[in-house]
Amino acid sequence: MTATTTLARGERLHLSRARLGKLVRHVIGVAAFLLLWELAGRTGLLTWLPTASASLARAVGLAFDPAFLGDLLSTLTAAAIGLPLAVLVAVPLGLLLGTVPVVEEMTRAIVEFLRPIPSVALIPLALFAFQPEINAKVALIVYASAWPILINTLYGVRDVDPVATETLRSFGFGRGSVIMRVSLPSAAPFIFTGIRLAASITLILAISVEYFVGGAGGIGAFLIQASTGIGADAMVDVIATLMWAGAVGLAVNTVLLRAERRLFRWRFS
Repeated sequence: MTATTTLARGERLHLSRARLGKLVRHVIGVAAFLLLWELAGRTGLLTWLPTASASLARAVGLAFDPAFLGDLLSTLTAAAIGLPLAVLVAVPLGLLLGTVPVVEEMTRAIVEFLRPIPSVALIPLALFAFQPEINAKVALIVYASAWPILINTLYGVRDVDPVATETLRSFGFGRGSVIMRVSLPSAAPFIFTGIRLAASITLILAISVEYFVGGAGGIGAFLIQASTGIGADAMVDVIATLMWAGAVGLAVNTVLLRAERRLFRWRFS
């Protein structure tokens, strides 16, 4: 066994132990939170809060509820349609603004005007302009999710090494070739980070539209029905639904984060 092989195995073992330790700390943190939640519910410290055990049991039960699964599928479908559309809109626009300073200067005021507008405030306008409700939901998802992707693309392009672009131009490559061979690959980690941030926004917007428009279906509509119930069972349903929303967001972020680390391993090394 060579020294290089021994060193590689030692590094892998160290990495495995680090990952195991990180997982254990995560489990301990979640367990402590659930324990405090359970105590708060059982001791009456928070009289309105159901116990963690009851909420978890109801969340598990929702996995076998056809009505809830249909609403969950509706929310995920809107998010799955809206996020790729946002990427298709925001990435080319970010490349354009980042590589053509004149265009960026001409549109800066418009971008800074539109970006602070809360997407939730646009729900009435979207419902008026897009029918049926699923189209309004997707339109708002595209609008809200495009901003982090656009901004990250813009800053990613600006962070490109100017020596690399000038070198390529000195060999006779045009602007399009420079963008495809240098700017886009260099900005790819920034773009992927923007996509990961936008993924959470897609769920927020989808559930918000569903909550304000009961006929839109989805998790938001299920929350409305749960909140109109009577007694402690209604609160259990609400919290169990929120746990599902959080779990979906966590799962999506975890998958995208792992993909980002695998695709851009050199960035995290």
